[in-house]
Amino acid sequence: MKIPPVKGTRDFYPPDMARRNWIIDGWKKVSLRNGFEEYDGPIFEYLSMYQIKSGQEIVEQLFSLQDRGGRDLAIRPEITPTLARMINQQINALPRPIKWFSVPRLCRAEKPQKGRLREFFQWNLDIVGDGSGQADAEVIFTTLDYLRAVGLTSRDIRAKISSRKLLAAVLANIGIPADKLDPLYAVLDKKPKLPPETFQAMLAEQVPDADQARKILEFMSLNSVERIAELTQADEAVLNAVADLKTVFDVLKWMGVEEYCVFDPGIVRGLAYYTGVVFEIHDIAGELRAICGGGRYDNLLRDFGGPWIPATGMGMGDAVLEILLQEKGLLEAQVPKRQIEHFVVLADPSLLRELYRITAQIRSSGHSANFSYKAGGLSKQLKEAAGQNAQKCVILGQEYAEKKQLVVKDMGTGEQALVDAEQFLASLSS
Repeated sequence: MKIPPVKGTRDFYPPDMARRNWIIDGWKKVSLRNGFEEYDGPIFEYLSMYQIKSGQEIVEQLFSLQDRGGRDLAIRPEITPTLARMINQQINALPRPIKWFSVPRLCRAEKPQKGRLREFFQWNLDIVGDGSGQADAEVIFTTLDYLRAVGLTSRDIRAKISSRKLLAAVLANIGIPADKLDPLYAVLDKKPKLPPETFQAMLAEQVPDADQARKILEFMSLNSVERIAELTQADEAVLNAVADLKTVFDVLKWMGVEEYCVFDPGIVRGLAYYTGVVFEIHDIAGELRAICGGGRYDNLLRDFGGPWIPATGMGMGDAVLEILLQEKGLLEAQVPKRQIEHFVVLADPSLLRELYRITAQIRSSGHSANFSYKAGGLSKQLKEAAGQNAQKCVILGQEYAEKKQLVVKDMGTGEQALVDAEQFLASLSS
């Protein structure tokens, strides 16, 4: 009986693994050059950690289990709660701001669809201990730094930036009570995904006052921070939130990514734990889910039993990113092909022992080497070397038997040279 993979998971055959490694290596490289340090945590945590962050409904969205001691655990659907727990454990020993990144493997018990899997990798960036718009901007810049590096331009993607702090201030200004905000956020977050009439009907259920609903719709349609004053009586809360947003846009402009960034008050982010600037990056065609999203979450560490510390972060899954890069023709051309530096060819069967010795010495010198398991002729071994994209063939034949010399063939140019075996091996070590 053939057993298929679980729906929503992936088998990574070597070519798939090459693509995955290229994406993850790129995430790590960009994180490090932007001043972030890598961390990781356990693949399962106490279930209560995720309930603290996302509420009881999260239980239906993750894989939970009980251990032999009856403790409720969950395979991690995200890593931000782990980050909060780890930082709280060493809060007084960590210099601030804390700039950490991680690339965890995550699992969510969701219905698989395009760009959404039940098991995936996610790039996480977080800056903890700085409440300024500069930190928000740096998270967004680092994200765009990677996306630019893999070839995506401002014609391909757009960073849509808004602020939960601003949204809360505007809604209060309009007259929405504080206890109505969380359910209203959930409705507003659905706006980009719904037909206008459906969204307006859902909004009317939350906000029966027609004038208030009209003002909310007008705010959600703005494309400029400056125009906010036209809709509200600019009180202190609104002005402070606008000032924070302007700082973010100014820093992104000075860092050279202005063309990627727009103000979009329709970006709400569904999770209630966001407290300030929020953003998502989308393909301009709008055919895919968000490539990534994030924002400020100043209360999370306190919710996990630590002190109040400002924090901001981002998460980018590999599934949507890979689809977009594939559609743009940016994946296969950049993923490195399998390549062996040296393929050791046995042209004289009596030199079998030397084949193993020389292969081992090449490898011990820090270089890759392979050889054929089949006792085929010279042409078959050269063909096998070409199939493995070998750079050079090291041929053991009559020259080695008589004078301890190797024939080294450049597989790119076809040129070959006769070299002393020990000098060749010594050159690799040096």
